[in-house]
Amino acid sequence: MFTDPVLQKRAKRFILLTVFIYSAGFGIIMPVLPDLIRELTHLSLSEATRMGAWIGAAYGVFQFLLGPMMGNLGDRFGRRPVFLFSLFGFGTDFLLMGLAPSVLWLFVGRSIAGGFGAIFGPANAAMADMSSAEDRAASFGKVGAAFGLGFIMGPALGGLLGEYGTRVPFFFAAGLAFANAIYGYFIFPETMAKDKQRAFEWRRANPFGALANLGKIKGILPIALIYFLWVCAINIYPATWSFFAPAQFGWDSKMVGISLTLVGVSMLLFQSLVIGRVVKRFGERTTAIIGMTFGFASFTITAFLTNGTIALLLNVVNGFSGMAMPAINAMMSQRTPQNQQGELQGLNGSMSALAILMAQLVYNNMLSTFTGKSAPIHFPGAPFLIAASLTILTLTLLILLSRRDPDPAKL
Repeated sequence: MFTDPVLQKRAKRFILLTVFIYSAGFGIIMPVLPDLIRELTHLSLSEATRMGAWIGAAYGVFQFLLGPMMGNLGDRFGRRPVFLFSLFGFGTDFLLMGLAPSVLWLFVGRSIAGGFGAIFGPANAAMADMSSAEDRAASFGKVGAAFGLGFIMGPALGGLLGEYGTRVPFFFAAGLAFANAIYGYFIFPETMAKDKQRAFEWRRANPFGALANLGKIKGILPIALIYFLWVCAINIYPATWSFFAPAQFGWDSKMVGISLTLVGVSMLLFQSLVIGRVVKRFGERTTAIIGMTFGFASFTITAFLTNGTIALLLNVVNGFSGMAMPAINAMMSQRTPQNQQGELQGLNGSMSALAILMAQLVYNNMLSTFTGKSAPIHFPGAPFLIAASLTILTLTLLILLSRRDPDPAKL
């Protein structure tokens, strides 16, 4: 474990700052992305929703294919170079989208971000380098809290910047990403000890090879399946909310931004102040069950909501469901040797990407189907019922999972 107190403090601050800027960047563009798609394509909201699904799918495909490679590169060369490279990919994505003369550029930008600009894998691997096995859920919770803080500021800021043009938020997000990458070049230390680095192997640098190799670790595969199904469920919000809220509540981009800000406040509070205490009291598995139970309730209620005020109140308590992801991630990380943490987080990135791909295609196409002119019934909440059904399946598998925990001393 990376233990230098001064460098560890500096590294953790930069990681959390980076995750904050990453989520703020996504939050900044979410309220205006539907408007930019419609501006470039002249499509209706329903048709733009379907186009948005394919743009999001481009991100998912490239992250699925390249996530394990980035994770394995981190295990070979260290977290620092991979982390900084990802940051520049993230900024390039937003710059291309802001300059887009056609919708094709949106696909290109999202593809770059999916392949090289997703920073959660390197961030979680670096946090694992600096955390004991019993503290990893709390460390991953801090990463989630930083994400939530970014979502407090990002959507609200995006809604305001959108008043000056649909492209302004993209340029602002790109500027934040590039500035952070330059800052990190000077202050971010390497968190992985050289004696923990291992040789890069192409056969493990793909999602199937990584899954096969990590599958040799006892207890990983069942938790990986739970992780994947849960990410499929919770991606209902990033995939659909910016299209769902205008269709269901008649909100404009500013109101969408406010609603997402409330989600961010909730995530920040629960993941910074609550999850560490809950894990110490109940353990990772029970914490995940609590989070998923609240997620199921939230998805089900939202499916039938027609009152925007109640939707805003529901967003305030969504942080309960945000406790599940750090807990599940910690369950996998505890079982994984130190020199495979990057590989694990790369695989998690691939599973998340596949979940994003499925969420974009399933949820947004379902929303388009039930809000278009030829819809059998007008029911924008249909995608949330799918998310609720997935949550029931995930909860069932988690409850059936063995309670046996690994011995941290053997990891």
